[in-house]
Amino acid sequence: MPKLDPNTGELMFNEDGEPMYEGYCIDLIQKLSESMDFDYEIITPKTGSFGRRLANGTWDGVVGDLMRAETDIAVSALTMTAEREEVIDFVAPYFEQSGILIVIRKPTRKTSLFKFMTVLRTEVWLSIVAALVLTGFMIWLLDKYSPYSARNNPDAYPYPCREFTLKESFWFALTSFTPQGGGEAPKALSGRTLVAAYWLFVVLMLATFTANLAAFLTVERMQTPVSSLEQLARQSRINYTVVEGSTIHQYFINMKFAEDTLYRVWKEITLNATSDQSQYRVWDYPIREQYGHILLAINASMPVPDAKTGFRQVDEHTDADFAFIHDSAEIKYEVTLNCNLTEVGEVFAEQPYAIAVQQGSRLQEELSRALLDLQKERLLEQLAAKYWNETARQQCPDADESEGITLESLGGVFIATLFGLGLAMITLAWEVFYYKRKEKNKVRQVEEERPKKAFEKDLEKKIAGGVARLRKRDKKEKRGQVTIGDTFKPVSEKDGVSYISVYPKTEYKP
Repeated sequence: MPKLDPNTGELMFNEDGEPMYEGYCIDLIQKLSESMDFDYEIITPKTGSFGRRLANGTWDGVVGDLMRAETDIAVSALTMTAEREEVIDFVAPYFEQSGILIVIRKPTRKTSLFKFMTVLRTEVWLSIVAALVLTGFMIWLLDKYSPYSARNNPDAYPYPCREFTLKESFWFALTSFTPQGGGEAPKALSGRTLVAAYWLFVVLMLATFTANLAAFLTVERMQTPVSSLEQLARQSRINYTVVEGSTIHQYFINMKFAEDTLYRVWKEITLNATSDQSQYRVWDYPIREQYGHILLAINASMPVPDAKTGFRQVDEHTDADFAFIHDSAEIKYEVTLNCNLTEVGEVFAEQPYAIAVQQGSRLQEELSRALLDLQKERLLEQLAAKYWNETARQQCPDADESEGITLESLGGVFIATLFGLGLAMITLAWEVFYYKRKEKNKVRQVEEERPKKAFEKDLEKKIAGGVARLRKRDKKEKRGQVTIGDTFKPVSEKDGVSYISVYPKTEYKP
């Protein structure tokens, strides 16, 4: 691949003004040139492909350049196929088995502040609220009308008992969802039966919510859109494509042809079927048009001109709804460079990479011996470790370490808590306002009643004063009627006085 400047990303050139290249094949041809003592010039194929058979029987790409003797050696990710061996010769494979692989963009976890609310559907939440309200109302109703409740039978409970008013009943039903429970339960048997059934409902709902929340968050981190080629063929959400005219494209065309051929053979056998058991087995053989569906989907998405375009399209689809089917070695290398990409499924249709030469070229044996020498020195393994090790991948954040339960997923819990705090402050302000208004009304009522009380008090004083004057005058009148010589009988005869005589202080002179 062309060597790019790491700072600017532009193509780099050597002293002669020719573009520079880097990669596994570049290092391999350099080792071969040093071992066999030859100079080389890198020529890119005119069509930019590895080679495909055209309608007129000729080949393009790397294979076509070798057939036309425009190049001597082809060192690239060229797979050994029977069709290519008819027109060119291959040297011993230089790379381990490589096949076809699927690459997609890593699914982005869709988070929301109230994600915990999506564990249960809306109708379930509404049913829970309805059960809470109904239970609170029934607790109040049973406590009010049951003859054995603490309200209606206070003599049976000498100690203070909880009074289940309507407000207290709803509070009991709500706090039953908390670990501390609802507190003191009703005393009547009917109320306790209702509470026992409600507590069973609460336990089951809490267990269900906890289990579903844990499973929901776990599956969310583990799930991938597809995991195999079969799943990719059966679904319709994810579009996928290949490089036009590539070996992978030709592979699906060939498999579609094989599928059609097998279907025709199966159809002929079933039409001529007899009652023989073996014929019934052939009849029941499952014929699936898997590769036909795959090829139709590829044509619908339009094959891309090169691998770079395919990887770019995958990276642009952030919803992981686009896949690229390509060579496994190139996909694994690209995944080590781009943290957004991930491999899907297993490698299939494996074939080795090999160096190609012109048909009948003397370089075939010399290159084979040189490759064997490089294998003995383990240089091929070193090159593979250089470009396909996990060094670049380690720079990407590990999903198991970085993807815990994020704040975005459970932020709604904190928002609900803050909402409760805010509601409590608003309630406090309302309580203070209500209390002050109530006290103000009391003061106003007292002030309005004060003149009336003062008037009544003055009236009482005046009445009392008038009565006292009347009594005093009456006493004086009675005292003025007493004459000398009058006698009075005492109220009681304890002192032994039977009569009192009244005489003047001065000497009496008749």
